[in-house]
Amino acid sequence: MCGHEVLAAVLQVRDDRLHVLLWRRAIDPDAGAWSLPGGDLAADEHLGGSIRRQLAEKVDVRELAHLEQLDSRGRPERVPDRRVVATSYLGLVPVDADPQVPDDTAWHPTDALPRTAFDHGEIVRTAVARLRSKLSYTNLGFALAPPEFTMSELVKVYRAALGHDVDPTNLQRILVRRGQIEATGSTARHGPGGGRPAAIYRFTARALEVTDPFAVLGPPRG
Repeated sequence: MCGHEVLAAVLQVRDDRLHVLLWRRAIDPDAGAWSLPGGDLAADEHLGGSIRRQLAEKVDVRELAHLEQLDSRGRPERVPDRRVVATSYLGLVPVDADPQVPDDTAWHPTDALPRTAFDHGEIVRTAVARLRSKLSYTNLGFALAPPEFTMSELVKVYRAALGHDVDPTNLQRILVRRGQIEATGSTARHGPGGGRPAAIYRFTARALEVTDPFAVLGPPRG
């Protein structure tokens, strides 16, 4: 018999690095390895509803700013002893959220993963690639950023998510030109080093929008 599970690569910028939420398996197969949260799809559930339920019940994550289907995996050997098809999701948590996760669950840097179960490491890498691609041509940064931010704060989020340096002036120019962000009219209380207070911005939309289908946010040229 073939089973069907749903899994989520939940990503968040923490301490200026992109992290993924993983839980440690207590039983075989792959006991001790770290796994993506999720589980079996119930007979009466839709895919999206199932992964939201399991994230809330099993790892207490209810603060997703964005959730989208990532891919499906059905290699007969992907899970030992039984055939399991997986539908994976990309979930994003904003930087200002701090979900209270169980003791067997932890955030891990995506560029320094521990030993992962089955094909879960591949799923994490696919999720990171999807995020980086969509940051280039959509407004998906809204799902990683706080509701309001200075440009220096937003640059830290983009640097962590993209995995390379980002020029603050260039990022501001691009996002304003595309209509992704706007100034709130407020400023931060204090500027860096006692200088001029920084302007505060926000994303103009809190749902996914394609703003430039041919754009690429690449690393700076040397």
